[in-house]
Amino acid sequence: MKPALVIIAGPTAVGKSDLAVEFSREFGGEVISADSMQVYRMLDIGSAKITEEEMHGVPHHLLSVLDPKEPFNVAVFQRLAKKALAGIYERGHIPVICGGTGFYIQSVLYDIDFTENPADLSIRERLMKLAEEEGPEAIRALLLEKDPESAALIAAGNLKRMIRALEYQEMTGEPISVHNARERAKESPYRPHYYVLTMDRERLYERIGLRVERMMDQGLLEETKRLLDYGCTRDMTSMQGLGYKQLAAYFSGECSLSEAVENIKKETRHFAKRQLTWFRREKNVRWIDVEKEHAIDVLRTWNQS
Repeated sequence: MKPALVIIAGPTAVGKSDLAVEFSREFGGEVISADSMQVYRMLDIGSAKITEEEMHGVPHHLLSVLDPKEPFNVAVFQRLAKKALAGIYERGHIPVICGGTGFYIQSVLYDIDFTENPADLSIRERLMKLAEEEGPEAIRALLLEKDPESAALIAAGNLKRMIRALEYQEMTGEPISVHNARERAKESPYRPHYYVLTMDRERLYERIGLRVERMMDQGLLEETKRLLDYGCTRDMTSMQGLGYKQLAAYFSGECSLSEAVENIKKETRHFAKRQLTWFRREKNVRWIDVEKEHAIDVLRTWNQS
């Protein structure tokens, strides 16, 4: 029988981390974070990283394992996650992948082969030059024309991913969304139990707003300043995270603090919308409306299917 793999996913601020801990305490699980920012040291408040106290003794993996100056991408995540999975299975425990980065989850679930994705620096340099001369909007317009499905899933400000998608299409002659769909159609090497948490959209947006305000009260501004003082620059992966990116703009004098905070809320709402769009494309997923169902009761039936 294939090894079991529990996945708890969903948009930001919906309550994934607490549920992963509750499930793991009851069933002997260990949590693997599928988050592109929690992997970094020093990014605690803005990434909503779970605290030692909140873990309640449940082992967590891929938290605070990289320096904020190091690059991080889905291929690195996959390598680290598969190493963590091997250890969890050896200990006879249940791995619980928890997070909102759908492509990261997908990379492990379907064991996506990233060696198939070629790179051509000449194409990348040409697209970078276009972005410098005409702005990221020109890149987004190209992507909307050539691969609207990818354009819908990639944040308008994520220049690196937009260029990568265009680069892949020019190199291979097919949209990267087609490649990703083909990889997603592969049979998983695991026996997945995939849950996606959701709630009323307006209620979720309200929670996002309150969370951003709480992060500011907890010292997100100071945390961002420490990262900048440490030598992190705005082009680094770590500084592309929601909160850090907007507050870095404030420190550079591009906006007021109140404008930066409103931008964090707005961009986080947009991010949550894209997350939900991504998860709706996944197959064999059990959706849980956390306002209508007791999520842990649903998860208690995880091994009955």
